[in-house]
Amino acid sequence: MLEDIPNDSAAALILLDHHRAVPLRDAIARAGGFRISDCFISLLDLVEIGLVSAGEAQELHELGTSAAANTP
Repeated sequence: MLEDIPNDSAAALILLDHHRAVPLRDAIARAGGFRISDCFISLLDLVEIGLVSAGEAQELHELGTSAAANTP
């Protein structure tokens, strides 16, 4: 990713809940900034680095899938 950052510019790595990131994204764009990349962090990644247990990941997965199923 470092190769994608133009010379004489600045970069920031931001990790946010995607719903709350919209105003920040818009402000960065108004300031002339642009996104190089974006992605979602999977629950398996969080388990692998020790931020949540496998049981917590399963609960979060179930909450996410039930919420998605109930969305009109």
